[in-house]
Amino acid sequence: MAVHGHPHRHTRFHLPSRRRTGAAQAGDTATTATITATSYVFAGLRLLTGFVFLWAFLDKTFGLGYATQSGRAWIDGGSPTKGFLGGVAVGPMESTFHSWAGDTWADWLFMLGLLGVGLALVVGIGLRLAAVAGTAMMAFMWIAEWPPAQHLSDGSASMSTNPFADYHLVYAVVLIALAAAGAGATWGLGRAWARLPFVSRNRWLL
Repeated sequence: MAVHGHPHRHTRFHLPSRRRTGAAQAGDTATTATITATSYVFAGLRLLTGFVFLWAFLDKTFGLGYATQSGRAWIDGGSPTKGFLGGVAVGPMESTFHSWAGDTWADWLFMLGLLGVGLALVVGIGLRLAAVAGTAMMAFMWIAEWPPAQHLSDGSASMSTNPFADYHLVYAVVLIALAAAGAGATWGLGRAWARLPFVSRNRWLL
């Protein structure tokens, strides 16, 4: 007796295509390499930006001879804010900045801001707080150099080469981007910091 419709007679087994599997693996490898390269780029940008803030703190504190000459440093009794805020000659907050120039609270707040943002970026922790604090600092400094005027070393003002996108705004955007990208995980302590119980319960500390 002939048996029709044998269940295995017309069954075809499709083996996975080696070419398709290889292409998928290549795509995964390329994606991983891109992610890794991006994380390294952000880490390098984080470290460089952190050094900018830390160097400003060190130079103003000890008078290393760059922006702050020896003898005019903070530890020598100089004021980190008096010259800059006192020289503001334009903008809607001119009189306010003049009243703040050289005040002890302004000096301490400015210097602690530089130190805190710099350390957070270099170590790779608290990037969200650093972004908020750093952006606020950059905003005030941008207002103090209100376009189209740009202050010169002798206290005079000249026309700015760019009335909007100066370096203060660039730094602010960089700080926000680093925090959004979680750039502290590579070449930093960001991953270990995020695992701490009080940080995991308060995500704004990341």
